[in-house]
This record gives sequence, structure tokens and C-alpha cells, in this order.
Amino acid sequence: MDWSLLWNPVLLSVVLLLVLSALRLNVVFSLILASVAGGLLAGMGVPESIQAFYRGLGGGAGIAMNYAMLGAFSIAISRSGMTELIAQKLFERIGKQVSPRQVFWFKYSLIGFLTLASISSQNLIPVHIAFIPILIPPLLPVFERLRLDRRMVACILTFGLITPYMVLPVGFGKIFINEVVLGSIRKSGMAVTAAEAPGAMLIPALGMVAGLLIAVFISYRRPRDYNRAETEREVRETEPVKIDRRAVLVGVVAILIALAGQFLMDSLIVASVLGVLVFVISGVFRLSDTQDIFTRGVYLMGGIGLVMIAASGFAEVMRATGGVDAMVECVAKFAGDYRGVTVFLMLFIGLVITMGIGSSFSTVPLIAAIYVPLCMAMGLSPAATIAIVGSAGALGDAGSPVSESVLGPTAGLNADGQHDHIYDSVIPTFLHYNLPLLAAGWIAGMVL
Repeated sequence: MDWSLLWNPVLLSVVLLLVLSALRLNVVFSLILASVAGGLLAGMGVPESIQAFYRGLGGGAGIAMNYAMLGAFSIAISRSGMTELIAQKLFERIGKQVSPRQVFWFKYSLIGFLTLASISSQNLIPVHIAFIPILIPPLLPVFERLRLDRRMVACILTFGLITPYMVLPVGFGKIFINEVVLGSIRKSGMAVTAAEAPGAMLIPALGMVAGLLIAVFISYRRPRDYNRAETEREVRETEPVKIDRRAVLVGVVAILIALAGQFLMDSLIVASVLGVLVFVISGVFRLSDTQDIFTRGVYLMGGIGLVMIAASGFAEVMRATGGVDAMVECVAKFAGDYRGVTVFLMLFIGLVITMGIGSSFSTVPLIAAIYVPLCMAMGLSPAATIAIVGSAGALGDAGSPVSESVLGPTAGLNADGQHDHIYDSVIPTFLHYNLPLLAAGWIAGMVL
């Protein structure tokens, strides 16, 4: 047994990040402290660690700007009354005298809608987390009326943000499967075809499905009460009570133009600006109103951007330590007669790396260069290799405190300050998705 893995600076810094976050230290502060600690453990020194952290900050600047503009557009949509109209219609439906059976069907119809909306955000309408700050905050009073556990909703949203790109080669899945996974495997010397990927990733995806079913029907099926007065007060502060049908229509047009702008120019920033301008040109908002809209948008989504900037700095420090390469290379020592152990370690190391940097898309290129030759040496099939590399990358996207797939749901569900990022999003998604995915990925690597 190579015990040096336990002292790897990347592993220890990720553990420190998770511990500090669990102790409720702000995630950005936790990332900074974990970065310095990782650099010191690798013998880099404090100044060198800080410089590496600074070098990585630029990588998250574009993402932060995207989220700030997305937040502004979300506030504009909410002020148009569109989401308020949806919430009012739902309130009218559940405000009537209904039987427990009708409440049951309404509740699970809403759950089904949220699941489909989240899945569609990765392929049919590839907006990723952009729909969350628009759709979720006005629904919080509805969730409260239904006594819906928001941890369940967090698991639903995270499932839809991750599972489709793992197995469906369209939208974000086209990038992850065809470009990131298959591209990295081919670059590392193994011939694979696009037709092999969906079948290879089906077993890992079923692990995600199992986690979703457990969350919805077992873990969080019981009613949970929140402070209803606080929820309704917070929502009223950002949503107009009076609904202007013309403003709602303008909101629909703004969404369509923003969506078209994103497709045509591949820029969420430009698309958000276009959407806000539709409201200004139509007279729904004055030019001076955009000041407050942007400020509230930064408040809503800017925190995600700052976390992503800090996560980019953390990732750069981890690369500078050399600990990622050391972790990946140590797997080779268990090859040969220990296929099951080797496959498990490949998946586990992928989990650790993604938990730290928060991006499955960034993890695959880091591990494929070693994993693919190792799989070839072990005689694993292309399908098994795809499943191992793809699962190792996807592991940790759920449950990482710095992952967009977890930060996004928190931003929407915590609009009234009653949803904790770590205990209501991070830990539930980690338990319900990483553990089943780790098991399913291991099975796929062993049987394919």
C-alpha cells in the first residue's frame, strides 16, 4: 500500500476546504486558506502559493461577469411580473379546498416539471443554471405552501444539471462527451467512437437516477416547514404584486431575444444585455432603473461568480503543487492483479480533484493522460475506459461547494435566506449522487 497518497497536498487541501466549509466558514475564505495550506504542504511557501492563486483568478473572471449579468436579467424578468403570474396561478390552484390526493398529484407534478426544466437546460434549451434565478425564487412560497423540502429540490436541480451531459451527446453533453471525454481519450492513444459513449455512460447515469429516486421518495419525502412569513416578505421585496399583462408580454419577448442572442453570439453577457434593453426600449423600465436592477442582480448571482473566481485560483495552486500528477500516477501501482482496486482509485481520485476545482469538464484532461494508458495496459475495453474517465470527471460535480451545479440551486433556493449552501445543497447532493455514481462507475468499469 502506498501511504504517500494520504499526504498528497491536493487531497489534504480538498479535505481542508470541505471541513472549513462544513464549519460554516465562507466558501471563498475556505478556498483561500485551503490554497495556502496546499502550497505549504507541497513546499511552495506562502508568497509562491499566493502568486499561483493570483495567476488563476483570471480564469474565473469571465464566469463571474456572466453570472452578474445573468442576475441582472433575472431581476428584470421578475419585475416584469412573469414569474409572479406563474406563482399566482399556482397559488390559486392550491389555495382551493383540495383533497390530500389532489395535493399529492400537484406536488409530484411540480417535481416532474422542475426535473424536466433542469434536464432541458442542458440540451433542449442549453442555458445551464440561467433558468434557476428566474424560475425558483417566485416559487418559494408555493414550495412553502406544499411543505416541500428544499433539499429535495436542490437534488432535483443538480440531477438535471449533471446527468444529461453525462449520457446525452447534445447540448452541453456534446461538449463533455464528444470533445472533452472522447477527445482526451483519443489524444491519449485509444481509438474510440462517438457511438460507444452513450452506451458506456448509461450505467453511471443509472447511478444518478437511483440517487434522485432516493432523494425524492425516501430521504426528503416528508414535509418540512420554513418561515412562511419570511419567505413571502423576501419574495415581495423583489417581485411586484400588481401584474401588468403588457410587461409580462415584453418579458416573454425579452427571454426569446436573449435566448436567440446566446445561440447566435455564444455570449451570456451580450444575451443578458439584450434582454434588459428590450425592457428599456419597450418602456417597462427607465434607463435609471437599470442601476438598481444591476445592483440587485449582483446581489443575487454575484456570489457565485466570486466563488468561481476563487475556485480558479485554488485550481491553479493545486496544479502548481504537482499533487494532481502524483495522485494520478500512484494508481498505476495497483494495476495488474488488482483491477477492482485500480478502477476504484481512478474514480476516487477523480472525485477528489473535481470536489476541489468544481468542474468535471476541467478534471478529465488532467486525468486522461494517465488513466487511458493504464486502462489499455489492463486490457480494458474502450467502453469501460469511457465509463471510467467520464465517471471520474463527473464525480464531485455534485456535492462540491464550488461547483456551478450546486451553487446554482443554492442561489435560487436561498433567495429568502432559508437554504444553507453546505447543509442543504452540498451534503445532500454529495450523498445522493457521488456515492451511487461511484458504485455505478465501478460496476461499469468492471463489466463493460
